[in-house]
Formats: sequence, C-alpha cells, structure tokens
Amino acid sequence: MGGTEMNEIKKNNHIIESRAEQLAERIEALVVEARKKIASTVNVAMVYTYYEVGRYIVEDEQDGKVRAEYGKRVLKRVSERLTSNLGKGWSVDTLEKTRRFFLAFSKSATPQRILAVGEISATVQRKFVLSWNHYQILSHVDNLEARSFYEIEAFEQQWSTRYLQRQIGSGLYERLALSCDKDEVMRLATEGQVVEKPSDIIKDPVVLEFIGLKPDASYSESDLEGAIISRLQDFLLEMGKGFLFEARQKRFTFEERHFYVDLVLYNRLLQCYVLVDLKMDDLTHQDLGQMQMYVNYYDRFVKEDFEKPTIGILLCERKNDALVELTLPKDANIYAQQYALCLPDKALLQQKLREWIAEFKQKEDEV
Repeated sequence: MGGTEMNEIKKNNHIIESRAEQLAERIEALVVEARKKIASTVNVAMVYTYYEVGRYIVEDEQDGKVRAEYGKRVLKRVSERLTSNLGKGWSVDTLEKTRRFFLAFSKSATPQRILAVGEISATVQRKFVLSWNHYQILSHVDNLEARSFYEIEAFEQQWSTRYLQRQIGSGLYERLALSCDKDEVMRLATEGQVVEKPSDIIKDPVVLEFIGLKPDASYSESDLEGAIISRLQDFLLEMGKGFLFEARQKRFTFEERHFYVDLVLYNRLLQCYVLVDLKMDDLTHQDLGQMQMYVNYYDRFVKEDFEKPTIGILLCERKNDALVELTLPKDANIYAQQYALCLPDKALLQQKLREWIAEFKQKEDEV
C-alpha cells in the first residue's frame, strides 16, 4: 500500500472520528436534556401528589377541630402503613410537611407570571412549577405577597434551593419593596422583579455577607473590592437581574489626568453601563460629584447611540439621603446604596415595610 493511499485512509479515519464525536455529543446533549425534563416532570408530579396528601390530612382533621394529640397518633399509624406498602419516604415528618404545604398554598392563587407555564392538575386548581424541596422552603414564608414573589423569582431565575433560602434570609422582597412605590410593591407579588428603569435595580441595603469580611474587622476599600471580585458571581446575583461584569479599576483619561472606576458593570435588560464606586467612610458631596463626572464621561465618550444613559451607584457603608437629594439634580442617574456585611434583621425590615405601607395609606386617606 502506497503512501498516498495510507494518507487517504488516515484522512478518512479522521473525518469519521470527527463526525462520530460531533454526533455523539449532540445525542448525549439531547439525552441529558430529556433526562432533566423527565426528572422535572416527575418532581412536579410529586408536588401535586404531596399537595393532595396534605389536603386529605387537613380534611381528616376537620380543619383543626380534631385534638392535636389524636391527630399525631393518626399520622403515626398512617406513616407506618404507607411505609409498609409503599416503601421509604412517608415518615410522620414528611406527612406534616405536606400538611403545612397545603395550608400555605391552598389559600393563595397562582401568580400571574406562572399561569402561562406548566400544567394544571385536574383536581388541584393551582399550578406548581418548582421542586418539592423549593415548596418546602416557601411553605415557611408567612407573608402571601413575599411568598408569591419568591416563587416567581425562583422559577424565572432558576434558583437552587440553597440560593432561595439565602434570598429569603436576606429579606430580598422587603429590601426591594422598601425601594418601590406602592403600585410597584403590589407588582412584585404578581410579576416578580421587573426591570424597566434604573430605579428597578435599586435595593437597600445590598447584602454582601458572602464575601467573608466581618463588620467589626478592619479592612480597606481595596480589601472590599478584592473580596467582591473573589465572589463575583454572587455579587452580580445580589445586584439583581441582568448584570454582567466588564472591568475593575477601569482607567480613563481626561485632560491628562487618570481616573479609575472601581467596578464597571453592564445591565443587559436596561442596555446601559452601571458604574460602581466603593466607599467606606461617610458619603460626601465630593463623592457624588466625582460619580457624576464618571457618568458624564461614559455617556459622552463610551456608550453607543443605541444604549441607555449610564447609571452610577455609590456603594457605601453609611449614606445620608438628605445629602444625596440636595447635591444631585432630580433627574440624575446616580444612586447611593448602603451595603451590609451580614444578613439584615429580617423582622426589622418587615416592620419597616409595614410602617411604610401604613404611612402611604394614611397619606392617601388625607388626600
């Protein structure tokens, strides 16, 4: 066999191997995706089943009229029988979780954003689109509006159960609500977080417990920036929907002077740059003026014509709302946000939200 024939055989073998590898990759991706869908379908089916189990238990209790001790004894016997006939997975604890699940969700309608997806059961007049583990977590959220918000966001953003727990623990709903007007608060419960304008991405405080710095420890702005960069994905998630990272310590030169922006982000939903400056000391009017200059520079020399005006965010340890309002023009695209290095007191956030809504209603009644 000559050299030319050998080369031809090698070439054909290479083509075959390459085609086989590409075909195998496509088939593998298809099968993996199908398995995910099957697992998801099975999981959602179990959610409906657990909901019905919870309903049976509540009906048997006659809406709480049965004595608690009697109910526990019944559940114990039910658990023993189901475990004997169906196998593991039917402990008293599981049965109690189904009861809590039914009580939590039987009195709340399906959020509007979820109505268009998933399939509804013939017997359950509500749609479920998350896993059983997600709904176990959501069952512990007492506020109906907050629970609806977290259900929408967990579904649309594909939150893991760990991240769902973190967002609930950080009081995300309350932090967003306190940055909204009354109509937007109601919208959070029916549509989740909708990003249409710069103020929609603002929450107070921005919680950075994941970066590992202690509130009572000594650290510099450089340490804070480095800690954020080391947990960049978590930081972008905490900042909100649509955020992408572009640069740190971004330098630009103006009239032979160099300036540095701590973090340059981009929000794909708003189609604009978001400049972030980190401040550890009290926020000053000089800080606000400097950020205004950064924003002006990006608007005039960096952003494209199709992009929206640049947003400036001063992420500070302490802020003064009166100073911000007095220093900046009303149409300024600049925001001061406080950051926290530990999870906030959720009860305090909830109390603030209740007071804010009560104050708003009082003003409405006076008009």
